[in-house]
Amino acid sequence: MTMFCFQCQEAAGGRGCTIRGVCGKNEQVAKLQDLLIYTLKGISDVVVKGKINSDELDSVNYEMLNSLFMTITNANFDDGAIEKQIKKMISIRDELREKAAVVDLHDAATFQVSSKEDMLEKASAVGVLATENEDIRSLREMIVYGIKGMAAYAEHAKNIGKENLEINNFIYEALAATLDDSLTVDQLVSLTLKTGEYGVKVMALLDEANTSKYGNPEITEVNIGVRNNPAILISGHDLTDLEQLLEQTKGTGVDVYTHSEMLPAHYYPYFKKYDNFVGNYGNAWWKQISEFESFNGPILFTTNCIVPPRNEEVRKRIFTTGSSGYPGCKHIEADENGKKDFSEIIQLAKTLPAPDEIENGSIVGGFAHNQVIALADKVVDAVKSGAIKKFFVMAGCDGRMKSREYYTEFAEKLPNDTVILTAGCAKYRYNKLKLGDIGGIPRVLDAGQCNDSYSLAVIALKLKEVFELNDINELPIVYNIAWYEQKAVIVLLALLYLGVKNIHLGPTLPSFLSPNVAKVLVKEFGISGIGSVDEDIEAFMA
Repeated sequence: MTMFCFQCQEAAGGRGCTIRGVCGKNEQVAKLQDLLIYTLKGISDVVVKGKINSDELDSVNYEMLNSLFMTITNANFDDGAIEKQIKKMISIRDELREKAAVVDLHDAATFQVSSKEDMLEKASAVGVLATENEDIRSLREMIVYGIKGMAAYAEHAKNIGKENLEINNFIYEALAATLDDSLTVDQLVSLTLKTGEYGVKVMALLDEANTSKYGNPEITEVNIGVRNNPAILISGHDLTDLEQLLEQTKGTGVDVYTHSEMLPAHYYPYFKKYDNFVGNYGNAWWKQISEFESFNGPILFTTNCIVPPRNEEVRKRIFTTGSSGYPGCKHIEADENGKKDFSEIIQLAKTLPAPDEIENGSIVGGFAHNQVIALADKVVDAVKSGAIKKFFVMAGCDGRMKSREYYTEFAEKLPNDTVILTAGCAKYRYNKLKLGDIGGIPRVLDAGQCNDSYSLAVIALKLKEVFELNDINELPIVYNIAWYEQKAVIVLLALLYLGVKNIHLGPTLPSFLSPNVAKVLVKEFGISGIGSVDEDIEAFMA
């Protein structure tokens, strides 16, 4: 075994990747990511034991968030960038340790490395499997993966100028706790739920950040065809990067298309003023191998999800920024004011052909909580009249596995008196199906990106209030969620914290759940996997 990683749904054999990640990361990248996480735990150990409040750590807080984000699945494959970040975080750790003058620190807060070889050797000793008890390991990793998702959302909010220091304090607290061998399974279960509590807070923070700057998402028809202009494709999740790209391409004759999780940017009123912001190209992240070839122009990754390109010509057209990175691709850094220079991308676009059309027509989205609540009377009347029998929350992630065809078939076979509530790239399994509407209410209501699963929770809580129910689980809502990476983990923990039960999770349950931890989730929250489409629909509609 040269590496071990089981943080995503595609973990090899349903157990873990041990030679090379299914995502494409190699042994060196995997080990360096392990060591980066270990270093962040060491910083957290110093902060907690030194009783340093996060309001004293502004630049450190950002580096913590960015470091965590770099280790999310499909975000950064650049071993050189990760090595550089480890050195930076060790330097920060040592400065904090000297300032705090804390004794009795964990090894994570004191180890030293002088070369990449030292890093790889140290990483081999501190990776996931360093925790021998499988239940403790399972809970620690679930907390860490939730924290990774939390950090991604917190970084997006911070880029817009919104921050919640309570969230930063919790990140330090939780990471430090994963080093504490005295904590019992019960205590770690409690910390897992607390992670969900802060998951709700961070998604609320990002929702406030996005809507305060870009407006509340509104019902929008998005073009999925192409124009005959040179173009740039922007992927990932960070809206501030999109804003800067649109400003810099304004009046240049270069169009901008969204890809995958950037699609929901079209729903924000702010971006509608750009006449070169023309549509969405392609589908979920995993189809980029073929779709990037036909796009012809440059591609900007603002975050995950990168699939290692097979074609050298395509690789030369890929640019990265923020937490993302890939060897050989130009990485664009922000200046001290957060500004990024995208002129090289724009100039390259002008030399390349317009995108080849791979589909045409349009798709509709923009059903975040503010928009749906504006339609509340219509929705409530449809439920009371029986026109809508049930809502199906089908948020989450998409992925390459053939088993994910389940979600397309599931959407196709749902009775016509049901409505799908979605967020995240899972939507690409059914958002282009002709499922019709119920009294003018589309049968697929897309709230936005994966973090906009918060909107789905707000909608559910509003319906609970309107129908005067005591328990959110009394609503006619079924949760059939697809997951892939760590942002889905924090969304799941947030739903559990809000008291949502009987969530169906697929296409497979997480490999990082030990049998005993899985039993706890089944017993306490009714978590279960998926079965056949027909059997599941029959059970859900009963």
